Amino acid sequence: MTGMHGGGGGGRGGSASGGMRGRDIAAQKADNASAPKIPDLLSRIGSLFVPHRAQLTVTIILVLISAGLSVLPPLLTRSAFDDGLFPASGHPNLPVLIRLVTFMVVLWVASAALGVWQTYLTATVGNSVMGALRVRLFGHLQAMELAFFTRTKTGVIQSRLQNDVGGVAGVLSNTISSVIGNTVTVIAAFVAMLVLSWQLTIVAIILLPVLVVAQRKVGQVRARIATKTQESLSEMTAITQEALSVSGILLAKSFTQQRAETDRYSAENRNQVTLQVRQQMSGQWFFATVSIFLSIIPAVIYLVAAWLITGGVNVTAGTIVAFTTVQARLTFPLLGLLRVALDLQTSSALFARIFEYLDLVPSIADRPDARPVRANQLGTVAFDNVVFRYPDAPTDSLATLKGVSFTIEPGQFVAFVGPSGAGKTTVSYLIPRLHDVTTGRVLFGGDDVRDLQLDSLVRHIGIVSQETYLFHATIAENLRYAKPDATDDELEAAARAANIHATIVSFPDAYDTVVGERGYRLSGGEKQRIAIARVLLKDPTVLILDEATSALDSISERLVQAALETASRGRTTIAIAHRLSTVVDADVIFVIAGGSVVERGTHQELLAAGRVYADLYAQQGA
Repeated sequence: MTGMHGGGGGGRGGSASGGMRGRDIAAQKADNASAPKIPDLLSRIGSLFVPHRAQLTVTIILVLISAGLSVLPPLLTRSAFDDGLFPASGHPNLPVLIRLVTFMVVLWVASAALGVWQTYLTATVGNSVMGALRVRLFGHLQAMELAFFTRTKTGVIQSRLQNDVGGVAGVLSNTISSVIGNTVTVIAAFVAMLVLSWQLTIVAIILLPVLVVAQRKVGQVRARIATKTQESLSEMTAITQEALSVSGILLAKSFTQQRAETDRYSAENRNQVTLQVRQQMSGQWFFATVSIFLSIIPAVIYLVAAWLITGGVNVTAGTIVAFTTVQARLTFPLLGLLRVALDLQTSSALFARIFEYLDLVPSIADRPDARPVRANQLGTVAFDNVVFRYPDAPTDSLATLKGVSFTIEPGQFVAFVGPSGAGKTTVSYLIPRLHDVTTGRVLFGGDDVRDLQLDSLVRHIGIVSQETYLFHATIAENLRYAKPDATDDELEAAARAANIHATIVSFPDAYDTVVGERGYRLSGGEKQRIAIARVLLKDPTVLILDEATSALDSISERLVQAALETASRGRTTIAIAHRLSTVVDADVIFVIAGGSVVERGTHQELLAAGRVYADLYAQQGA
């Protein structure tokens, strides 16, 4: 198979990524990029929450109420000590004490209930945003051009969808409520501390600026480790996808490379373990220092309070108890804010990787004035002086196609033949705009394909390739991929036309038979005929057969060839052929060599010319 899988396409696609073991282009760019700017990322992250404004507003209100309530109990504690337990009269005031204790209990119950409601809302909003982000990323990747997928490992793409989006789940779910709640709590606690004693407040916060600076340094380190961790996860996902697919397992068993594949996975796994440990340990000394600092403050406050009392400052026992209680309540929200700041810095690397893919612009897309395919010239395909060079090929490299021109009339059966790597498959990829020409024009129904709406264009084109892809689903589900609303009668009609109905009904589950991963439970000929039936359900105007029988045995080839003859009736059919015996009846045969059309004519005319086609025909002993 030429083009993408031969010298013309696969080689260039492979070189762009450094071969099968190479990393994706986006990851390489990320290595060279500067650290993401937190304000820009916060703005983009914030935009993700816009569709959930109502729930978010309720959440913020609940957070504000909860945060406000959290600083009332310490103030009530001071009143309980000074007015209830140890009033000026010298005897406990039970009515006041009962009233204050009751109020405290009500506050705690209310705070707990609000906390449960708040948790539900934040979990709902956070997971909804994460799900929408994942779908948005998936949909964007669906719109990317074919060249993107030829240079990027499937496992790397899967990792972006799963590991990267999953890695920011906690930030999306908890950041807003944590930041707002902890900020309000810290401010309220700070105000309460000032009300109780401004002198003690200075002692409690004197080292906080140092902690903030240290937090930023730790966050930068964690962000770098997080980037490396996600890249390692991407590589592990890619190895898993390659090695544990049916094709990968067959290849490993065929060459007894199971141990090598396990060693490759083990090496990356060791790297991942090391990075995970580094990520979890980074900042631990920082938080240990913070905890020690916040833990010893009460003891320092006792000393300072004693010094103040000795100096004549009126500091009551209730004030000291209430102050240390507020300061203790300040510890957790302060640690929470520091952790959120670290998480944001760490997650910035993941968000940068996600937004990097979302910012990719598909090189093949509808123009603003694109129009549907016109019905009056359906079936006409023409190349007008087409030059094509693969997107990742060096600018000074030779073009895959060089000034190719031809016209195919409606209903014609034409074939493209030539040496491997000559550019035959590339021709077929340019018609449905899987790639765009470098210069020249591809015309469909008389219109430049770049002026047509992609969906409208592809709706009129059916492709049967050598590498048939079937989903791990039933035969019926695979067939309905072309026409989701197809009836059972339509499925049967398509299957009969493709010479596969009798085989299908011979299976115990008939059309409900699960074909297995990539259809491995079926033979090559059976898979190919199901693919033909699927195309027949689509009912395209132009049918492209890309070496559809080259990998089959002679019996399967005859069955598939008969199905293809049925499928091509009444349609413009373009066959990319390696076996010349399959196209001897073509209306026109185009011979491609070196990226150019060097011959054209019928089978007999080309044999009589005695040039490239005649040599190929003789080499195959046809």
